Amino acid sequence: MRLHARAREATEWALTAASAPTMAPDELDVDAVITGPDGGVVRAPAFWAGGVEWRVRFAPPAAGEYRWRSECPAAAGSGLHGVEGALMVGEPASQSALLARGPLRVAADRRHLEHADGTPFFWLADTWWMGLCKRWRWPEDFRAMVADRTAKGFTVIQIVAGMYPDMDAFDPRGENEAGFPWDAEWRVRPEYYDSADLRIQWLARCGLVPCIVGCWGYYIHRLGVERMKRHWRNLVARYHAYPVVWCLAGEVLMPYYLEPLPDDVARERHVGEMRAMWNEVGAYVRSIDPVGHPVTAHPSTAARDSLDDAVLDFDMLQTGHGDRTSLPNTVKQVVRSYSRAPAMPVINGEVCYEGIGEASRQEVQRLMFWVCMLSGACGHTYGANGIWQINETGRPYGPSPHGMSWGDTPWEEAARLPGSEQVGLGKRLLERYRWWEFAPRQAWVEPRATPENPMAPFAAGIAGQVRVVFTPSYVPIRKVLGMEPGVTYRAFFWDPKNGAERDLGEARADSAGSWACPQLPIFQDWVLVLEAPGARVKSA
Repeated sequence: MRLHARAREATEWALTAASAPTMAPDELDVDAVITGPDGGVVRAPAFWAGGVEWRVRFAPPAAGEYRWRSECPAAAGSGLHGVEGALMVGEPASQSALLARGPLRVAADRRHLEHADGTPFFWLADTWWMGLCKRWRWPEDFRAMVADRTAKGFTVIQIVAGMYPDMDAFDPRGENEAGFPWDAEWRVRPEYYDSADLRIQWLARCGLVPCIVGCWGYYIHRLGVERMKRHWRNLVARYHAYPVVWCLAGEVLMPYYLEPLPDDVARERHVGEMRAMWNEVGAYVRSIDPVGHPVTAHPSTAARDSLDDAVLDFDMLQTGHGDRTSLPNTVKQVVRSYSRAPAMPVINGEVCYEGIGEASRQEVQRLMFWVCMLSGACGHTYGANGIWQINETGRPYGPSPHGMSWGDTPWEEAARLPGSEQVGLGKRLLERYRWWEFAPRQAWVEPRATPENPMAPFAAGIAGQVRVVFTPSYVPIRKVLGMEPGVTYRAFFWDPKNGAERDLGEARADSAGSWACPQLPIFQDWVLVLEAPGARVKSA
């Protein structure tokens, strides 16, 4: 079998069994062992495509001739084991920057993510937990949302692979065009994922990284470890050829909403069992992914509090939905995560959906974005109430298992909420500079935020190059401290609601090494920027 492909593009081929296997098809491990032109060898898992067909997906990293051989010892002689072929890979065609730069990995400084070619990656995610269900019509609704988010500067979509939160198993609200992802015995239904493929592929094609959340955490007790591994094997086989991130589970250690746990001891034991089970699944995912995509988990607090460091590449946080009352915990969690050893990239993966509880509006979205980014995070996740659960006009998602609804804002209306554009503006400002080298610098500003008083200015940047200060509403920036002698900065206020700049002229250190900041022009939140000559990156 001789196939043709392009470098860095997903290609696939079929393996066909001579007859139906004697064991359940989704329990049959079929792999393609692929040898590259440089002699390197990877093992790519194949997925059951229905009937007697398995399919292999692979994104060759470079041009050249690749040789492959199928392995399935349990089905020797069936047409699935010992099949050989060649893959002739040409130079890449015109590609999006996402594909051209290669898949993501943790950078050497252990503080941010980067592409395979070393280009820093700014994580700005939107939360589409139920984005694979049919309440978003394919292609019109889904593509419209992709176009909106790419235009606003988003780079990641957090999306659940079929086993959703906020509902019980086999709730009709979770179906896609082909039904449910699994049957009543928790065996994969390929037709569900064939439909899901179209959406995952479209995200990658349009330059958005799919952060694939395997399920909500409580499913581990319903499937058990071995069935959960089968679920994840299917996901890795289908999607490793795309520039994805693996999120093992959402609310990874949270028991089911209505699960009866009689006392704290029972709950602690239950959660301990979940931790051990998810650690085992996480190690398995790492072992079968031929690319080594980054792995994390969506927690109730911090991924590193939930699972072992050995199964995680970066720390994902969840810090609350209580409008400004969530700010103290947000600051505490980000600062704590950034300071942990060994270092690991930090991303707040869920905080204050815009509009949740008829609160957390755009000014809170700006607040959480800037506080996280200037406290050491290497990216941020936005979310809008109405989008994560996909409320339809006239037919909202409805109640959660606990009986209350999170709200009925239609997704089309939620998509237009201003916070989504404003966090994108913040990303674009930071991308003018070497944002991945920023470090929190609270000593640079007076007054400064503290754990006891988080509604005060936050500062970060690169000494001698750029200083960025965010101040919440009504809190003036009196001084910038620790100014380098002999460095002349250009200073300006940047309006986080629309990106407008107000020039402040030159800023130099006085005899005490400080610079007095002019009065804020309007009572609102502001970003103060001091940039030295040459501080901007060329692409900006």
